[in-house]
Amino acid sequence: MKRQSHFRFNKQERSGIFFLLLIVVVLQCGYYYVKANPSNLKSDFALNAVEQTKIDSLKKERFDKSQKIYPFNPNYLTDYKGYQLGLSSVELDRLFAFREKGKYVNSDKEFQSVTQVSDSLLNVISPYFQFPDWAGKSQTVKRTTSHPANETNIKDLNTATVEELRQVYGIGATLSERIIKFRDRLGGFLVNEQLYDVYGLEPNVVDKALLKFQVVEIPVVAKINVNTANAKELSRLVYINSSLASNIVEYRDKNGLFASLQELSQVDGFPTEKLDRIALYLSL
Repeated sequence: MKRQSHFRFNKQERSGIFFLLLIVVVLQCGYYYVKANPSNLKSDFALNAVEQTKIDSLKKERFDKSQKIYPFNPNYLTDYKGYQLGLSSVELDRLFAFREKGKYVNSDKEFQSVTQVSDSLLNVISPYFQFPDWAGKSQTVKRTTSHPANETNIKDLNTATVEELRQVYGIGATLSERIIKFRDRLGGFLVNEQLYDVYGLEPNVVDKALLKFQVVEIPVVAKINVNTANAKELSRLVYINSSLASNIVEYRDKNGLFASLQELSQVDGFPTEKLDRIALYLSL
């Protein structure tokens, strides 16, 4: 009796196997083609308003479900914080490039102009923006860096006496002494804007004071190393109280040494709107 082979296929089965092999070959060829020509996959496209709104709504949902967000200065966004808020890497890169030029955004609209975030996303995150009191003001006496004043009636803020400060309308005996005490604890004002940080001194009074007093001679101050200082040493800086100093040390112990001073914005309770001034007294 002749034994029948188990590997014989009829015509229909042979056709099926042939097409299966053909599909495998085509897919394999397609894979190698795409691998060899990745640039063909790149395409520029723009989302319409409806699609962008859907994406932003998903970002908002993620934003709402994330941990509690405290007010912050958007000038010091990090990659992680930006991701939490729903910004894309491209939008963050635009902000980082802007900041690397030594520039600051001072309003919601300026933030949008730099990052190019959509209106709907801006509406979600802008309520948490916290800019310094002096941000966006147009007075020419306000600078991010201090320069010697040419006017003969401008006196050095770092050598002004109590009696001289009291000549400014709105600065009495208590406030003038408080300014001197604040200056002494700092080791000297490094930029004009620090006058806004004096407790109880109204912004409009500071405006008047800076018409008569500015930082002329920048003092040399001993900077505190945030990667080696303990809580007691950190709290010597007038901007950092004992509670914040403990938070900084705790964050450092948990996450490792600070890679940049901007990382301080991640510390619980850190006044990010003052980071630019505080950083003048710190080092890594």
